[in-house]
Amino acid sequence: MDIRQEIALVTGANRGIGHSFVTELRRRGVTKVYAAARRPETVPEMPGVVPLRLDVTDDASVTRAAAVADDTTLLVNNAGVSTFARLTDGAEEDIRREMETNFFGTLRMVRAFAPVLSAHGGGAVLNVLSVMAWMAYEHSNSYGASKAAAWALTNGIRYELADQGTQVTALAMASVDTDMMAAIEDEKADPDVIARAALDGLEAGSLEVLADGRTARWKSRLGEDPALLYPQLAAPAAARP
Repeated sequence: MDIRQEIALVTGANRGIGHSFVTELRRRGVTKVYAAARRPETVPEMPGVVPLRLDVTDDASVTRAAAVADDTTLLVNNAGVSTFARLTDGAEEDIRREMETNFFGTLRMVRAFAPVLSAHGGGAVLNVLSVMAWMAYEHSNSYGASKAAAWALTNGIRYELADQGTQVTALAMASVDTDMMAAIEDEKADPDVIARAALDGLEAGSLEVLADGRTARWKSRLGEDPALLYPQLAAPAAARP
């Protein structure tokens, strides 16, 4: 897909990877970018950028956005949330919030904008996922479950939207230097680098973009025995901390 002269909509566009997407899209010559956020007044002002009020967890808000941005040809589903909830003892409210945003929010956007994209020749969808879709960790496993669901969603809509000519690309990455990850000590990628890699893949027609080495390694090991992926789980129960 040649994104020059396209019209893009980016969710969660006021900061982090979303803001990097907006900046990079404009740099590459996209005609217009709808920068969608729950508080559009927080979207930095840039030429060719149109702030758009959007809450992906609200049906009416998504419907209004699709009516306003009815010239969209590239949908970037970036909005997401992590509460760092554990599955076994995390607050159910937090777990539901993650699933409502990361899975159902993406689903709402796709369902609302699929007819819009079709009306303009098919266009493209880019869904922002995570390495956590493929791995377990000491925390954030609720987030991982929501991203695993979003990965399955992405694979499903790729089939379902193929007949209308819509390209569907998945982006997966490990830790990125954003507000969401500020409290976590880890090696973090630059969000600008992630956005560039994602759009490079989109323009090349890639169905999936693995933005860093850690993500590529975990994806490549999906078929392995879980005992090899998590050797600490194979230790005798008495020896575990």
